[in-house]
Amino acid sequence: MVNHLRSADWYEGSDRNAYIHRAWMRRGNPEDALDGTKPQIAIANTASDLTPCNMHLNEVADSVKQGVWAAGGVPYNLPVVSLGETQVKPTAMLWRNMAAMAMEEMFRANPIDGLVLLGGCDKTIPALLMAAASVDIPAIVVPGGPMLTGHFRGEALGCGTDVWRLSEEARAGTISNAQFMTSEQSMIRSKGHCNTMGTASTMAVVAEALGMTIPGFAGTPAADARLLSLSHDTGRLIVDLVAAGRRPSDIMTKGAFLNAIIAVAAVGGSTNSVMHLLAIAGRLGIDLTLEDFDAAGSGVPVLANLQPSGTFLMDDLYRAGGLLALLTQVKDLFHPEPITVTGRPLVDYLEGHPVYDETVILPREAPMMDDAGIAVLRGNLAPRGAIVKPAAATAALLQHVGPAVVFDSVEDLRARIDDPDLDVTADSVLVLRGCGPRGYPGMPEVGNMPLPQKLLAQGVRDMVRISDARMSGTAYGTVILHVAPEAAAGGPLAFIRTGDIVTVDVANRILSFDVTDEELHSRSQTPASEAGYAAPVRGWAKLYVDHVMQADTGADLDFLVGASGDKVSRESH
Repeated sequence: MVNHLRSADWYEGSDRNAYIHRAWMRRGNPEDALDGTKPQIAIANTASDLTPCNMHLNEVADSVKQGVWAAGGVPYNLPVVSLGETQVKPTAMLWRNMAAMAMEEMFRANPIDGLVLLGGCDKTIPALLMAAASVDIPAIVVPGGPMLTGHFRGEALGCGTDVWRLSEEARAGTISNAQFMTSEQSMIRSKGHCNTMGTASTMAVVAEALGMTIPGFAGTPAADARLLSLSHDTGRLIVDLVAAGRRPSDIMTKGAFLNAIIAVAAVGGSTNSVMHLLAIAGRLGIDLTLEDFDAAGSGVPVLANLQPSGTFLMDDLYRAGGLLALLTQVKDLFHPEPITVTGRPLVDYLEGHPVYDETVILPREAPMMDDAGIAVLRGNLAPRGAIVKPAAATAALLQHVGPAVVFDSVEDLRARIDDPDLDVTADSVLVLRGCGPRGYPGMPEVGNMPLPQKLLAQGVRDMVRISDARMSGTAYGTVILHVAPEAAAGGPLAFIRTGDIVTVDVANRILSFDVTDEELHSRSQTPASEAGYAAPVRGWAKLYVDHVMQADTGADLDFLVGASGDKVSRESH
């Protein structure tokens, strides 16, 4: 046991403050629960009926509690801000930083020695890790797990991915709108988050690759009894972690972040991981840049044949051997030094995990793609970078030249995209602006723009699309995202016009348009685009717009970068 528990600063002593802290927490706890010798463990719980992917986390929390008690700790359920990706408007990303800030403050303010972080839906694991990094109390992540596979007309449904696919087929007229509506009943089969390698699954992979979960946890289906068993084990392990004094800053080192980038590439993970990893690293003072994503992800093969890049779904990955079996195939690419919550390096766990289905976890010598790490593009359209996921793109469009068709806002896009008189062809480049961190606000998942209906009717199913927005990790297509600086921050995206010729050259990492510097500097923003930028006058949105940083640094708030530690200097009474 550590010599001094943080919670003892609340509970030890005979003065009235210690009396108040203890007396109000008795409430059925054992006599020795508050004597300053038993670790006080908070279960940071993002369960919410309005976060449907996290609804089951109260059950998970009960298993964690049992593990904490068994190991000699004292567990407490601590509900924290929960963000349901499918529910909140205008976008869950608007509140990721708010959730992280609220979590951090509650972790610091309470008599807590260790944290178990329960997350699932897209923004919940990133927010929990950002908060844990800033307060730096011993912490472990419990990923809530993917849902089981649903089926429609005898075919497996990829949660999210098939929403995009079926909606386009309905717009193209290849299925009826009634069939599209019927598929809704089959999309969500069980508890858990999206069953594709979308952002939720990717962030579970990230948490494990960073060393912040019990190795082998990520990807365990939400409905599988083994998830509760691992949750119990996590409750036991957090007590050991407190005793060892092992903090997030000991685990999430620069090497751990590079390992996470490699893991994301190997599973064909979500582009949103870039934003979240940059923000988490910023809380730890780690110099992680877009160049690290390009360098560390370069040459990593995609071995996960999972939607949206491939065919199968997350419960297929689990039966095929799981994440550790997949990562074992690329063990040689990992940095060997970073440790996990167990105190042992991640690479120690990357052996002895056979692959049981090579159609799901592909052999190293026969990957889906040889080099499909997230690519960072630069040029006069994105001076500070933009990203694209080659594994989700059409290979022929990764090198493309075409005229821009520009939309000044999401509303402009929706009003004109299906106009039969829209001057657009399959070679056009759809450009959407006003959807960055500041402009929307919050950087929504609208980058995978719907294709013009008249082109869908011609059989077109992909086009180059460029924006300062994000896209769902479940989405696919040749979609260039996170253009920085965004239009609302005065980036070149604000000045591109319909008809300008855009060049995309992923192999050479180029994103440009054929406008001279002189011409670019002479242009003004359109009144329509300026009118579409967010201009909140109060509340969180006002604070966010005034302080949010750009996508290339993780879109955190400027005053939240870094850490404040776990010390509280003053008493409450």
